[in-house]
Amino acid sequence: MRRTVPVFALILGLFIGALGLPGTTPPAHAADAPPAVVPRPTDWTPLDGRTALTPRSRILLDPRTASTTALPSGRAELPGPARESVRELAEQLRADLRRTSGLAPRISTDPAHPAPGDIVLTLADDPRLGPEGHRFDSAGPVRVTAASTHGLYYGTRTLLQLLRATDPGHRALPRARATDVPAQPVRMVHLDAGRKYWKISYLENLIRRMGDQKLNTLFLHLSESEGFRLYSPRFPGLADPRHSYSRADIEHLKSFAARRHVQLMPGLELPGHATAISETFGIGFGSGANPCTGAHTHSHLTPDWIIDMTSGKAMEKAKEIVDEFAGWFDAPLFSVGAEEVPGQLAECPRVKDYLAAAPDVATLGDLLNRTINTLDDVVTSHGKRTAVYNGSEHLTAPQQRVHSPVVFLTWEGSGAEPEIPGHDEIAIGPFYDTPNNYHHKYPDEPWMYDSWAPNTDPDMLGSGVTNWADYNFWSDDAYFEQHMAGARAILADRAWNKSATPDSLTDFRARVRRIGDPSPSSQLRSSRGDPMAITHAPTPPRVDDGRPSHHWTFDTAPYPAGWTWAGSPGNTLFAEDTAGGLPGTSYIIDNPAPVADGVRGGAWRFDSDRDGVGFGGVDLAEPWTVSVAVRPTARTADQVLLSSRAGALKLMQHGTGEVGLTRYGAVDHSFGFTLPLDRWTRLTWVTTPGRTTLYADGRRIGAVADSIPLPLRSIGTEKASLRGDLDELLVWDEELTPRQTSGYPRAATRSR
Repeated sequence: MRRTVPVFALILGLFIGALGLPGTTPPAHAADAPPAVVPRPTDWTPLDGRTALTPRSRILLDPRTASTTALPSGRAELPGPARESVRELAEQLRADLRRTSGLAPRISTDPAHPAPGDIVLTLADDPRLGPEGHRFDSAGPVRVTAASTHGLYYGTRTLLQLLRATDPGHRALPRARATDVPAQPVRMVHLDAGRKYWKISYLENLIRRMGDQKLNTLFLHLSESEGFRLYSPRFPGLADPRHSYSRADIEHLKSFAARRHVQLMPGLELPGHATAISETFGIGFGSGANPCTGAHTHSHLTPDWIIDMTSGKAMEKAKEIVDEFAGWFDAPLFSVGAEEVPGQLAECPRVKDYLAAAPDVATLGDLLNRTINTLDDVVTSHGKRTAVYNGSEHLTAPQQRVHSPVVFLTWEGSGAEPEIPGHDEIAIGPFYDTPNNYHHKYPDEPWMYDSWAPNTDPDMLGSGVTNWADYNFWSDDAYFEQHMAGARAILADRAWNKSATPDSLTDFRARVRRIGDPSPSSQLRSSRGDPMAITHAPTPPRVDDGRPSHHWTFDTAPYPAGWTWAGSPGNTLFAEDTAGGLPGTSYIIDNPAPVADGVRGGAWRFDSDRDGVGFGGVDLAEPWTVSVAVRPTARTADQVLLSSRAGALKLMQHGTGEVGLTRYGAVDHSFGFTLPLDRWTRLTWVTTPGRTTLYADGRRIGAVADSIPLPLRSIGTEKASLRGDLDELLVWDEELTPRQTSGYPRAATRSR
């Protein structure tokens, strides 16, 4: 029922609020609207009025539990143990409040006589709250009660979000009472840290944001066919120290995450997706006598993509690797991958001979399950549970069953129901973020918010937003963040509170914006070096001295140190950026083909709509200049040079066939110029805010009264690439004239 407010009280509140007195700002939204908290509390009762924090406010603790992390009812296998005492949490809250509001409450162990504006943190042995639930009461002094510091931390995040979102001075919050208990024990963000190296500064910011939204598990998938990201002197050559994480790095991240009540869950990928491992140690199915061939693996890969499960040497090395790195982490789960082993591997003579002779395995499924169990024994020796991606259940395995405690990360299915009988699960498939133009998977945010209800069966442990870096190996961290942030907030909200959403996705997004980051923007300048505050990466300086910021030559070049070329010949070609830090790679199955007769050196020939190049760059704001040499070989309805989800540069605009410019969902522009076939033409787009001019071979073609940020996601889209040859693609962070670009390779006039 909608509450009514007496007219006198409303007028008085507005009058006092106008005087600027603390604690009197009227609520920012109606009383029956969701509170300005993400995730939405599971049981929230709004009360009249507001509670103000003042310079006299204190943080009060019970001295009997000040050094305690959890009481018996606050301990559980998942999400894992709390590692911060109540006193440590109080000190953290004091720093948070100083950064948010300018107030630094004194910490006291005399909770008997709290005053209005005090904050009371209490551990209570209440089984109804579990390890993460809490009671929140801001009716007088602000009281947060929980069975562990997980719950106390989350209750203080509710406090801080309300301060940020509902009071301009960040010193007052609405009066309310709540009992807040999560629906799912595991609320996960998954990062592909095998294909892509993530900067530690980005991981720190992600952990800060996760803690603020009560997400409790950061899953770092640390090995892939293209790279291994844990550096140990025990395994020389396995990981490049410059693009991997040392033991000291992991210890830092574990400690950093523990203060935000985030578990750092590791994952390796065995026996498949393992080219980087198998080539380092010579233990793949393509090594040694009687090797398997490309016919026995996925068509775009080599047999060394799979560690040889029939080899004692290979399995001993796999166990050694898992044993080493399981000891680096303290989260309750450790993933060994175990997905996408190709069924055709069973036809390899080496595998056939082994299965015919081995007494305990009769099929490829048996062989894979035995491998999982062998690695599970290593993981459990470290006091952890093993996790695997689902897929092994599709292979016939009459003699080997995966050990029942193994947790399945289900990337197939909707997450609505448990999929793997006899095993606990974490649903990840519905929330994939694979932002390349081959897979082209983005989380369906409207479905997530409006329709998805997290499953709370005992064997469904949780859900996770899953980021994969296929063909975005060297992408900007910010590129993934811009695609992930919205879905991450929705998952945080829904996996905590499974009840029907009370508003629209538009309303929810507005609430997220109103809450903002853990450190308000007004405080960012004073938080340099503050381990609790979001640290914004410096904006890369614009290159405004006539030099290009990016230059893709399309000449043959090796992968950078730290990355392994895992594809079969002709797949995942490397596009070197000789001027900047945004190299790219082609996709699998459909690939451009290198040709020798470019305008300078080699070029790439595109002949399919699935041909493309992934960069993973953040769009560049105007002004900018792009110049490229192109030799079209055929006309199609739509040909895209550079694209992002926001816009594209077109070689052939939909509807006109002319060179153009598109803002998706808004407008298609054409310049009145059609590219000639079978000859090189150099196109140059020069853009300032609100205006874009096109040149062809130095001749001005025309202009449109519009502009877009330069799209740097990829060459082509998932449905519209070019037909023809591409060479010498350059980007400048400024407006240039064609004469200023003349120092760079110009298009030749010769035909093919």
